[in-house]
Amino acid sequence: MWLNEQQISDPAVSAYRQSLLSSCPNHVVIDGLFDQVKLNQVISALQQDHAWQTQKHTYSALYVDETQWQQASKEERFVQRDLWSPDKINLTDNTAKAFLLYLRSDEFMGYLSTIFKVPLTDKNVAQPSINTNYFRLGSKDFVELHADDSPGRVVCMLLYLNKAWPTDSGGELVFKAKQDKGVRIAPLYNRCLLFDPSSEGSEHWVEKLSADNTHNYRYNVTSWYWSE
Repeated sequence: MWLNEQQISDPAVSAYRQSLLSSCPNHVVIDGLFDQVKLNQVISALQQDHAWQTQKHTYSALYVDETQWQQASKEERFVQRDLWSPDKINLTDNTAKAFLLYLRSDEFMGYLSTIFKVPLTDKNVAQPSINTNYFRLGSKDFVELHADDSPGRVVCMLLYLNKAWPTDSGGELVFKAKQDKGVRIAPLYNRCLLFDPSSEGSEHWVEKLSADNTHNYRYNVTSWYWSE
């Protein structure tokens, strides 16, 4: 079982729902949601450098090639990070792939539905698999201010996979929130962040890694979900 039982009880779900509705943006942070032993296996698979490829987005177009990237101004570039590409490696342990499949399973989407009180489904999503994957940020990478409020998208999930993340080393996700008071989420191990991308103040960015953290990568899973 991927989920920790104490985190999916009715009282726990009720508390998550209350936190979601009372925050700006509408979000909830759940620490220790997933089974740690299985996540350790996932982390092991992510350590292979040749399994990653660079992903770049501009405000004008997503998944741009190098020519488009060079033609775009610095202000237009809002994402540079690595995307996990399991087809590039020969995995002896398929736990990492299995986890991505689980995050799009009826069981997990049903769990999210109980928190957000909205039915989630992939029946209208052309390529569900590209909406759930592992990402990593290095010292030269960045995720600038943007919104995730695509039509029909109602839940965004991030799960952080960084053991013993150094304090003051950067990598926090920062919500714009409201009244110039940002909400900062540290990328701690087995910390799950759920938020409504259409809620007020949900625009966000990621703090760049500090100069003292140049040899580390910031790992996470990102997953987006749609309603009917």
